[in-house]
Amino acid sequence: MAKTATINARIEPTIKAKAEKVFAAIGLSATDAIGMFYRQVVFRKGLPFDVCVPNAVTLAALQEAESGGGEVVQGTTEELFEDILNEK
Repeated sequence: MAKTATINARIEPTIKAKAEKVFAAIGLSATDAIGMFYRQVVFRKGLPFDVCVPNAVTLAALQEAESGGGEVVQGTTEELFEDILNEK
């Protein structure tokens, strides 16, 4: 029995290039990364990330962020959490 198997996949060239740049930055080849993905699928018995359809609130927030809208928050993390905890 072979010790490896070959996988053929089609992916957008720009996505491939960007992903390979990330892999290189952390010392992985695309083969290493795909192997890690498959191992995580086996370990978790599913995808290693959530796959869901965003609800209406999330969709609205994403659209607002993409259009450049929304509130700009400045300050430290501590100040941000203090503001959140003190909201009424």
